[in-house]
Amino acid sequence: MTIEASVTDRPAQDYVAIKRTVTMSSIADIADRIPEVLAFLRQRGLAPAGAPFLKYNVIDMDRELEIEAGVPVNMPVGGSGEIFSDVLPAGRYATVTHVGHPDELLQVTADLLSWAHERDLEFDQHDSPAGDVWRCRLEIYHTHPAEVPIDKWETELAFLLR
Repeated sequence: MTIEASVTDRPAQDYVAIKRTVTMSSIADIADRIPEVLAFLRQRGLAPAGAPFLKYNVIDMDRELEIEAGVPVNMPVGGSGEIFSDVLPAGRYATVTHVGHPDELLQVTADLLSWAHERDLEFDQHDSPAGDVWRCRLEIYHTHPAEVPIDKWETELAFLLR
């Protein structure tokens, strides 16, 4: 697959999120929590500052993944219960936008990783016994799943570079 990837500078971004440890077959358990984060903001009279995302913190495809379901906000917001606030780091990101079924994202991710490797770009990540630890690896969902057919979803991958 040929991808149209690029390197993009992104500013720091406040966000609120819920974090979970899941497996490849249970990623929906965290992705399905995005509406709770959006409801948390609505209850406080706050609007999202951008599209919701999943942030992959630790990845071991054969065992577990630590993932956050997050929503960007315009200012720091205090958390409550499982919902916490944090900041996505500013920096240079390798990015690509995919329009299609989410099942294709595994291949798009592999293609983005290869694209960066071919250009000697290093990601801000390191190995650990728990898996690959990423400082910031995002899947940003630009379409509303209830309004757009699944094979037309627009998803942006943005992986922080060193």
